[in-house]
Amino acid sequence: MQWVKDKVREELSRGLIGEDRSCQYHPCHFQGQDCSWCFCPFYPCGLPELGEEIISRRTGKPVWSCVECEFLHRPEVAKLAGDLLAEEEITDPDDERLKRVFSILTSCHNTQAKTLMVLGATSDAGKSLTVTALCRILSDMGYRVAPFKSQNMSLNSFVTQDGHEISRAQQLQAMAARIYPDFHLNPILLKPKGDSCSQLVVEGCPFADFDVRSYYDLFVPSYGAEIVRRNLEWLRKKNDFLIMEGAGSPAEINIYDRDIANMGAARLADADCILVVNVERGGAFAYAYGTVMLLPEEDRKRIKGIIINKMYGDPSSLKDGIERLEGLLGIPVLGVVPYLELDLPQEDSMGCMDKGENGPTIAVIRLPHISNFTDFDALAMDGVKVRYVTEPHQLSGAAAVVIPGSKNTIADLMWLRSRGFDKALEEIKGSLPIVGICGGYQMMGTRIEDPYAIEGESPGVIDGLGLLDCTTIFDSNKKRTKQVEAYLPDGGKVRGYEIHMGRTVCNGHEPLFHLKDDEGWHDEGCLDRENKVMGSYVHGLFDLPAFRRFLLSFAEIGGEATGGDYAVNVEKEIDTLADAFRSSLEMNILMEDILGVKGWED
Repeated sequence: MQWVKDKVREELSRGLIGEDRSCQYHPCHFQGQDCSWCFCPFYPCGLPELGEEIISRRTGKPVWSCVECEFLHRPEVAKLAGDLLAEEEITDPDDERLKRVFSILTSCHNTQAKTLMVLGATSDAGKSLTVTALCRILSDMGYRVAPFKSQNMSLNSFVTQDGHEISRAQQLQAMAARIYPDFHLNPILLKPKGDSCSQLVVEGCPFADFDVRSYYDLFVPSYGAEIVRRNLEWLRKKNDFLIMEGAGSPAEINIYDRDIANMGAARLADADCILVVNVERGGAFAYAYGTVMLLPEEDRKRIKGIIINKMYGDPSSLKDGIERLEGLLGIPVLGVVPYLELDLPQEDSMGCMDKGENGPTIAVIRLPHISNFTDFDALAMDGVKVRYVTEPHQLSGAAAVVIPGSKNTIADLMWLRSRGFDKALEEIKGSLPIVGICGGYQMMGTRIEDPYAIEGESPGVIDGLGLLDCTTIFDSNKKRTKQVEAYLPDGGKVRGYEIHMGRTVCNGHEPLFHLKDDEGWHDEGCLDRENKVMGSYVHGLFDLPAFRRFLLSFAEIGGEATGGDYAVNVEKEIDTLADAFRSSLEMNILMEDILGVKGWED
């Protein structure tokens, strides 16, 4: 049609415009898209992964439909197209040179993401950081890459710009890939609540509570595979590479027929796989061999390489074992990655380890259902020692105390009392700062009310610690998940997110923050200056120096907080991680033979 050609000609002469937020249809595809080529100059391309031939409802004749195509809306593809078209001085939609330009585009960028899955022979093999490293390496090369974990179990979660909840590990990987984190990266998240029960978060929103049996017997067969498939499909349209992460071990033969986290996801994505083995645990060769040989033959063929991870000492000491393993399996060992001391957020509560060696101590109570423990990683940047404690006597010598977030506020409150923390905290009130975050904030009040409590399972009303004059009410089953920015009474800025059930009403205390979210400005949290007690729902409040400085001033141990923005530190650590993988792996095999990157130069 002539009007379409006129639109194409207009776009060819106009050049790149990036995101067009003034368009009434924006965003018609995805966040961060480039809108320069709303009318494709390469239509019809004929590539089956970008479109299909359908019968026109108007003429009854075959016509090429690319309504789902997003190839030219990727920012790096749109830019390359603009550069090539400008270089050739192409302004006519009938110009034959358009075919050559399109051929260059598809040779430089995958029209549908190439998929690679990172598996672990055991938990803590290093899957998450391997995915993080590969995402940064590919991003550094100019590719659009995204991480993906179909099913994750973690209490360390993050809230996206759209208010969706995903694992913190996928947020870190998205940071490495230099993309916006969204729920597609982690469509199924299980958050343990205790007693073999977990809250299931599907595509960023709470779905239901499941125990292990009902999850695998009811949810996985009915919904699981389809949820994984549609999010894989969405991501593959928008990226050159998709680096997938497995969960636990791929050789869990007791649930193999219901697996959607490892080989089940690999089959849906038709992904090649690499296996990561933690040599620190001992028995690395047995773990690698046993894992591969327990897989069915069709899945075994997907394993294209093995990475030996967390190596202390000289990697050449493994040379003979590596050669024998390669001979037995016919799979190359891609390299030996050294043990790395990195300051990066950990995924699960095994990462709750003391940080910092010297300086004043901030004691964090290690609750049984502790969540979002990475809130405290940034404190070590200012010469502060973070120590996790489980007994009241361990508070001795601390300069401040933190009650962290919890996935089960009432159960953890009862645990605090059973250990005697209630009496210990009352004794130090007024002399040391006490900070409660999210669930910890709820515990600090005078009482917690739960109208939905089931008799015999949970109390409807329970007394809090009485450290703040406030009441928490669980009067809605809706979870609040929002990114926020907040300002302290002295004007210092805080960046973070809320992720909680319930609301807290304070009586007589000044607010801790003046907070801004997508609903506007409002007061948040409680501050009792006289008794040095404060509480807030904001996770990540230590990441910027303002709140660290605020807390240190209350602790009377100085207040410089010279460590800066924690996110900047994380970026540097990601680069260090990627550099270590580049120098440790056979990158030519990984890039050319496995990922299909042609002309790789180490």
